[in-house]
Amino acid sequence: MDVFEAVRTVLAVRSYKEKPVPPETIRRIIQAGRLTGSSMNGQPWRFVVVENRETLRQLGRLARSGPYIAQAALAIVVAIERTEYAVSDASRAIQSMILTAWSDGISSNWVGFLGLAEVKPLLGIPDHLDVLAILPFGYPAHALGLGKKRRKPLSKVAHLERFERPFE
Repeated sequence: MDVFEAVRTVLAVRSYKEKPVPPETIRRIIQAGRLTGSSMNGQPWRFVVVENRETLRQLGRLARSGPYIAQAALAIVVAIERTEYAVSDASRAIQSMILTAWSDGISSNWVGFLGLAEVKPLLGIPDHLDVLAILPFGYPAHALGLGKKRRKPLSKVAHLERFERPFE
């Protein structure tokens, strides 16, 4: 799948089939995060891959907005250093992983945004790191309408040369 097609069609998915994701696909997803650019090449992220069913259930209980993590084939917990650009850099890595997974037919969603300190002892994440997000991954349980998004028109969000001059 071409990059723009992945961006155009990717959807947040919260329901997954009981089907494992192949190890080579998981490796590709992680590599996409690792290879993402970062400010001054700081690479302030750490990725914890979770496939254990009981641990996935616990993550689903700990993340208020993501009980569906328990259904996923796997989750990647994204921890970050406490640096100036860590949230921005890790957010880029998260999007790279989500788009790479999508291009391979694997769906995902971003769960949480910091405030996930309870996850650290469960996964042995050191105190000097913060948990930014949990990304559940799996094959979508239902057929998806690729590209069916409700978005504001381009002329309402993009401007040409000056604000309020619509980019058409």
